[in-house]
Amino acid sequence: MSAHLLVVHHTPSPAVQEILEAAVSGTHAEGIEGVEVEVRPALSATASDLLAADGVLLGTPANIGYMSGALKHFFDTVYYPTLEAKTGMPYGYWVHGNNDTEGARRGIESIAQALGWVMAAQPLLVTGPVDKSVREAAFELGGTLAATLMEA
Repeated sequence: MSAHLLVVHHTPSPAVQEILEAAVSGTHAEGIEGVEVEVRPALSATASDLLAADGVLLGTPANIGYMSGALKHFFDTVYYPTLEAKTGMPYGYWVHGNNDTEGARRGIESIAQALGWVMAAQPLLVTGPVDKSVREAAFELGGTLAATLMEA
């Protein structure tokens, strides 16, 4: 039996796409076994997707001081249908902004806490260009979430 990691993202820019690709690559790192990874755009991810998951990795740009509308739509869609069903589920996330990620961080963590999710890795909060160190941190974030599910 394998664990199921759901990756929900909104990637409207090349920078956020780079982070997504590095994080997903990390979920398949050497030594990670028995974890099925499903990658879904935030606008098409559903409550059924979340209910089938054992963990979730979220990614968003910071838009006008907050998470993207697409990720907020995902939360609005899944909130009540999964409110009590996923308590204790491990999660992680990344945010990329040109100059600020704080509002997005607060919003994601507030909603995740209300859903009863447990942060399994420190968030990746990126401002400015995506470089090798950011890609490595994203790879590690994806790997950490997948490894957490192996241990569960």
